[in-house]
Amino acid sequence: MARRAPDRDIDEAELEVDHPKDAAAGLTAVGVTMKRAVEQMGVRRTARTLLRLNQADGFDCQGCAWPDPDPGHRHTAEFCENGAKAVTEEATLRRIDRDFFARHSLEDLAGKTDYWLGQQGRLTEPMVRRRGATHYQPISWDDAFAMVAEHLGGLGSPDEAVFYTSGRTSNEAAFAYQLFVRAFGTNNMPDCSNMCHESTSVALAEVIGIGKGSVHLEDVHRAELIVIVGQNPGTNHPRMLSALEIAKKNGAKIIAVNPLREAGLVKFRNPQTARGLSGVGTELADLHLPVRVNGDLALFQAIGSLLVQWDALDHDFIDAHTTGFEEWAAHVRDVDWAAVERATGLDRALIEEAAGMFRDSSATVLCWAMGITQHRNAVATIKEFANVTFAQGNIGKPGAGLCPVRGHSNVQGDRTMGIWERPPAHFLDALQAEFGFDPPREHGYDTVEAIRALRDGKAKTFFALGGNFVSAAPDTHLTEDAMRNAALTVQVSTKLNRSHAVTGDEALILPTLGRSERDRTGGHDQRVTVEDSMSAVHASRGPLKPASPHLRSEVDIVCSLAQAVLGDRHGIPWTEFRADYAAIRRRIANVVPGCAAYDEKVDQPGGFVLPHPPRDSRTFPTTEQKAIFTASPIDVLHVPEGRLLMQTLRSHDQFNTTIYGLDDRYRGISNGRRVVFVHPDDITALGLAGGQVVDLVSEWTDGSERRAPAFRVVAYEQPRGCAAAYYPETNPLVPLDSTAVGSNCPTSKSIIVRLEPELAGGGSSGHGGEHGQDEGHKSRVAPEQLS
Repeated sequence: MARRAPDRDIDEAELEVDHPKDAAAGLTAVGVTMKRAVEQMGVRRTARTLLRLNQADGFDCQGCAWPDPDPGHRHTAEFCENGAKAVTEEATLRRIDRDFFARHSLEDLAGKTDYWLGQQGRLTEPMVRRRGATHYQPISWDDAFAMVAEHLGGLGSPDEAVFYTSGRTSNEAAFAYQLFVRAFGTNNMPDCSNMCHESTSVALAEVIGIGKGSVHLEDVHRAELIVIVGQNPGTNHPRMLSALEIAKKNGAKIIAVNPLREAGLVKFRNPQTARGLSGVGTELADLHLPVRVNGDLALFQAIGSLLVQWDALDHDFIDAHTTGFEEWAAHVRDVDWAAVERATGLDRALIEEAAGMFRDSSATVLCWAMGITQHRNAVATIKEFANVTFAQGNIGKPGAGLCPVRGHSNVQGDRTMGIWERPPAHFLDALQAEFGFDPPREHGYDTVEAIRALRDGKAKTFFALGGNFVSAAPDTHLTEDAMRNAALTVQVSTKLNRSHAVTGDEALILPTLGRSERDRTGGHDQRVTVEDSMSAVHASRGPLKPASPHLRSEVDIVCSLAQAVLGDRHGIPWTEFRADYAAIRRRIANVVPGCAAYDEKVDQPGGFVLPHPPRDSRTFPTTEQKAIFTASPIDVLHVPEGRLLMQTLRSHDQFNTTIYGLDDRYRGISNGRRVVFVHPDDITALGLAGGQVVDLVSEWTDGSERRAPAFRVVAYEQPRGCAAAYYPETNPLVPLDSTAVGSNCPTSKSIIVRLEPELAGGGSSGHGGEHGQDEGHKSRVAPEQLS
C-alpha cells in the first residue's frame, strides 16, 4: 500500500506534554466550556442554547446517550463540558456558503485535517459535485432529489444501494428512513452501531433475549458495587460522573477496569457543587485494575471462578431463571491461572480483591463501552459479564444489572425504529400489516460488508443520513477507494467532514437542521423523539433560528426523497408524514414493540421507558426462555517480540470523529493529536526515546501491513506491551477483514503494531515539547519524566 504524507493539525514544534491529571471537571471545565461557547455562539446565544439543553421542554444533547434524571431532579445547567462542545459545534455562527466551495476544490478539502474541516461552520444550502467536476456547486432541493431518484431508478437491483445511518438521527427520521429503504426493496442499512456496540447487541440478545442494557438510572444510584470496564466516562460520558457521585454518597464501591488510569474515575470535581468548585471533589474508583489490552475475558472468567469456589452465588435465581450453569461452572473451576495472569497482566491477589468486592455486594451494576466491544472476542467477553451477573442474580432487581453505555445520542433509538440490516421477522411482519407491502426478508449489508460491496462494484449508490462514514470506518485508504468507486454518494449533514471530500463520480451535500434548531416543517412547530442508553424515550425541541433558510429537517429530507423515488407506490403517505411528525409516531405505535400510544406517552414530562422483560419481570425472551450461561475459551492474543498491542481512543477534545480542539487535557496533551502512548519501560526496550517521531505499522496474521505516519512517542503508565493512540488518525491501521466473531465489529482495540522511527525529519530531538521552562500551569517536560 502506498505511503501517504501525514495530515498535520499544527506545527510539530507546538505539541506540549504535561503530567496527566488526577481529577475531572471542576472550574477548568466550566472555563473551557464557556470560552468555547462564547467564541462560537456569543453570550446571549450561549445562554439561550445551553439552558435548554437536556431539559424536559428543551432539546436532547447531540453527544452521548447517558440518560437524563427525572424532570424534577435536573439541574438548570444539565450538561457537561463535552456536551456543551457538541452543541457549540452545531449552534456556531460560522457558515459555509457557495463561495466557500468555489474557493476550495475537492482536492483542497481532501488535504485538510478533520479538525480544520469541522471548524469551518454550518452548511447552508444543497451542493452538488457533477461527474468530472473539481468543485461543488449549488443545486436546488428538487433537482437534488431528482438526481438521487434517477440514480436509484437506474440500478440493476435495489441491493446495489447502501443507506447508512448515524446515531444522531431522531426516531421519527429513522422510522421513515427504514420504511423508505424497505419500500425501495433492500435491507442494506449499515449504521454506526456496526462500528461500536454491535458486539453488545449480539451478545445480550443471545443470553438475555434483548440487545439492550437492563438498568434504570436509579439502579446506578442505588448499587452497592459499580464495575466500569473499558470505559472512560470522564471524556466520553461525563454526566455519568454525577450518577457515580450520587452512588458513592449512598455507599457504593467502584471498580475501574481499564489499561489506562483515567482522571474521570479517580476524582470528580462536580461543578454543580461547592465541594467540586472548591477543588475537593469526590474520589470515585476504590480499585483500579490496569488490565492488559484484551485481557477482560480472562479477568471475568477468573472472577467467576472465585465466585463459584466461594459459593458466592444466588442459587434461587440460577435455578429459577437460567440454563447452562453447570457447564459454565465446570469451565471456570478449571480456569488456567497462568493464562489469566498472562492475558490480564494482573497478579492473582489483585483479582481476588476485586472478586471479593463482587462477593460482598448484593447489588452490582456492570458497565462497559467500546474498550470491550471492539475486540475479536468481544461477544464472548460480554457474555462473560452476563455469566458473572447471572451467577449472583444481579439482573431484574433494584441497584443491579447490565449497563452498556452507548456512545451516541440516539444510536439505540435507531435500532429500535428498525435501522438494522438483519431485521427480525416480527418487525417485518408488522411493517407489512401496517403498510400493505412485503418488505425484503434477505439480510442486507452491515458497515464492513457495505465497504466491500462498494469496493467490488456490487453497490453503486451510497446515501448517509448523518455521520462521517469515511473517517469512522476502518481501513481508511480502502474505504476511501471504495467510496470513490461509487456512482453517487450523498451526505445529509450539518457540518463539513471528511466524507464530503471523498466522493463518488457524483456527490450531493444535503444540509439539515440540527437538534438545537427550531423545526417549522409543515408550517408549525415540530418535535422529535430519541431513546437513551437505558431505554427511556423523550421529546426534543430546538429553540434556535435555523442556520440558513435553505435547511430542511431530516424527516423532510427522507420523506421528500421517498416521494421522489417511490411516488405513490404502496400508498405510503409521505406528504402527510413530512407535514406532521405525529403521523409518523402513530405508525410507530402500530409497528414497534413497546411503543403503543407512542405520541401520547412522549407528551409526559421526561417521556417514558420502553419495556425490558429481564429488567421488569426476570423473564428472558431467549431461545430457552431463560438467561443463558455460556462457556468460552480464554483467548490470549500473541504479540511478537518488539511489538505492542495498541488500542484506539478519543481525546478529551473530540466526540467520535468530530474534533473540537487539539488538546487532551486529562492526559496532559496540548496542541496536537498524533501521539502514541507507550509504557516508559517499553520505550527503552524498543530502543526509542520519549518525544521521538515514529510511524505506526500494524501487522496482521495474513502478512499484510498498514502504516500511519508521524506520531510522537509519549511515556504513559499502562500495562507493559500495550499502547494507545487517537482515532480517526489510527483507523488506517485496522484491516477491513479484522472483525469481532459474531458481530463483525471492527477490532480497533486490538492492533498489533511496531513503532518504526522516522528516518528523515524525525528522531528524538528538535521536536519541541521535550524540554523547556514552566509556562504557567504547563511545562514542556521530557515525556520520559512523566512516569
